[in-house]
Amino acid sequence: MGALAGLLMGLGVVLAVSAWTRPEPTAGRARPGRLDERIRQAGVDGVTPARLIGACLGLGATVGLLTAAISQSWAIGTCFAAFAGYAPIALIGWRRRQRQGELRSAWPDAVDNLASAVRAGLSLPEGLTQLGTRGPEPLRGAFSRFGEDYRASGRFGESLDALKVSLADPVGDRVAESLRLAREVGGSDLGKLLRTLSTFLREDARTRAELEARQTWTVNAARLAVAAPWILLGLLALRPEGVRAYDSPEGFVLLALGAATCVVAYRTMLRIGRLPTEDRVLR
Repeated sequence: MGALAGLLMGLGVVLAVSAWTRPEPTAGRARPGRLDERIRQAGVDGVTPARLIGACLGLGATVGLLTAAISQSWAIGTCFAAFAGYAPIALIGWRRRQRQGELRSAWPDAVDNLASAVRAGLSLPEGLTQLGTRGPEPLRGAFSRFGEDYRASGRFGESLDALKVSLADPVGDRVAESLRLAREVGGSDLGKLLRTLSTFLREDARTRAELEARQTWTVNAARLAVAAPWILLGLLALRPEGVRAYDSPEGFVLLALGAATCVVAYRTMLRIGRLPTEDRVLR
């Protein structure tokens, strides 16, 4: 037990330190990895896949060692180490879904503001830049950076590409490509296009919000059902004599089967009730 604890602690420290000291990836990658894409969509600055994995390993090792020390059961410590190690990824996923909902609600107002700016005679770069100060709050940071990029380079296309990378949002990709095409071709129906797009986005956001509100109670009930046995196990772990049955190969197999069953059931429920999401086909 002591050797295993020392090995886990040393592995967690080494991986965490190596992740935090790893240099930042270059911004010129054309196609980021899946984990990198999820981090960008979550809108978390300063986090790389390596740092996230290092945080998962470090947190898992720490929680596992503490749980094993309290319960005096390596099997229970391993289970809680796995749960704690997944917590940072789950947090990124929760923040990603929350940010996507915020952007989905903000885009109709942003498109309306841009249509009004174009109708008032402003150029496309000026209209997009003013969204950094007058646009919806969730989008102001990205459009402020767009304004800075455009003033520094004067290249509208490259600034749009940087905006798409910053937002990492399928709706933002569509809007950016529509504006790129309008600027290159010089269409006169840009205002009508933006108003139509705003109406469509508003209807889509309203429908999705209604479906998510009806789905919330089912998802919360499933989460409670999955968490209840592990909360009970955590309470039992406070009394080492109550968990001795799990501190054996048979007990570890039982805990592993229970954890696998909970994960499979929870993921199946989420997949069945998942609302369709739009892929970034115009990245």
